[in-house]
Amino acid sequence: MAKVKTTFFCQNCGAQSPKWIGKCPSCGEWNTYVEEVIQKEENGRGSWQQGVVKKERVSIPKNLKEINFEESPRLVTGDLELDRVLGGGIVPGSLILIGGEPGIGKSTLMLQIALTLNQTKVLYVSGEESESQIKMRADRMLAQSENCFVLSETNTQNIFQQIAVLLPDLLVIDSIQTLHSQHVESAAGSVSQVRECTAELMKFAKETGTPVFLIGHITKDGAIAGPKVLEHMVDTVLQFEGDRHLSYRILRTSKNRFGATHELGIYEMRAEGLRQVPNPSEILITQREESLNGVAIGAMLEGNRPLLIEIQSLVSPATYGTPQRSSTGHDAKRLNMLLAVLEKRGGMRLGQQDVFLNVAGGLRVDDPALDLAVCASLISSYEDYPVAAEVCFAGEVGLGGEIRAVNRIENRIAEAEKLGFKRIIVSKYAVKGLDLQKYRIEVIAISKLEEMYSHLFAKN
Repeated sequence: MAKVKTTFFCQNCGAQSPKWIGKCPSCGEWNTYVEEVIQKEENGRGSWQQGVVKKERVSIPKNLKEINFEESPRLVTGDLELDRVLGGGIVPGSLILIGGEPGIGKSTLMLQIALTLNQTKVLYVSGEESESQIKMRADRMLAQSENCFVLSETNTQNIFQQIAVLLPDLLVIDSIQTLHSQHVESAAGSVSQVRECTAELMKFAKETGTPVFLIGHITKDGAIAGPKVLEHMVDTVLQFEGDRHLSYRILRTSKNRFGATHELGIYEMRAEGLRQVPNPSEILITQREESLNGVAIGAMLEGNRPLLIEIQSLVSPATYGTPQRSSTGHDAKRLNMLLAVLEKRGGMRLGQQDVFLNVAGGLRVDDPALDLAVCASLISSYEDYPVAAEVCFAGEVGLGGEIRAVNRIENRIAEAEKLGFKRIIVSKYAVKGLDLQKYRIEVIAISKLEEMYSHLFAKN
């Protein structure tokens, strides 16, 4: 009888140790090491290959110039938001991980994609819901597909047996934390199980050319649950974000081996499923009938996509002693820096003022080009004087109060012009060599915060 082999895994980061230790040397967390039973395969092949006699292939080194490369055609899903985030479609043989909070709509998105691909045979494997529950969701979406097959199973060996019979063109796993392999004797969702099941699915995807979607749970900190190696193994990592109390959802790319990162897709959650939002700038800007104090529009970029978003701020005297600094959707440290610049360079007395900043629409932004819009919003609320509704901003503010240039200013100006803005205030260093005559929008180039103040808040 073979001796049972065990090892200890950190449930937070996936680090491995031959013995139990109190503090993880990798992530620094305490009491996270759990003993798990491990058992390796004897034949050295993934479980999906069992029963198949296959001659081992020996790899030899090749000169880089002698390697022939032909880009495989991507599978276009028809969902413009998902195709944009993936870089133009699904790459054959790719392993895609999508994570998000519970109830945010990950399963709805994947089932909707499976029902949209009418000409592609899709196998939707669910370890969390029964087949009748998936059917109820599909009926609510009012979508039908002859090539969408559903399997309620958690054992990877049984899943690969059904794959061998069905031969799908696309595989969806909901979720990776519910699967378990017979080759690892530990509970489903443990570090070793998640790593082993992902390795089997990755080997299947690469050797058959079948794209695989993995739905993953997240921890309370917002990171994808399981070992960090999970994100290193997959080709693409998508984050599905949003407030469950709001209707809009955001699909971000944090890793993509076949396209650009930090791309953005926006959906609207409805009773019949997720609706694509082709022009997110229109929903991120509040439709208001009159000008409001503390509101400014900034032009930002998410990946290759220009967006115009609304910055809201409230500056009021602190009545409880220590002033508050609160930021929603914007970096709090960046806000404190801009407040210091306005106080030092702009002469504004903000030391005894409560400051609240909000990015409308539930977005989380980190583009420094929004600095100018944040400053305009803060000055507007402090002076109790509204910013004109037809003006938007794109510029980074330096510590000296100077307005620095931002990249791809042409895309920002074009987006503002398309949405009907009359003026856009940018850095004068960003428009050098740019033909401003081709734009119908007035481009105001400034170099300091004082110039913006004179353009917007000079009261007659």
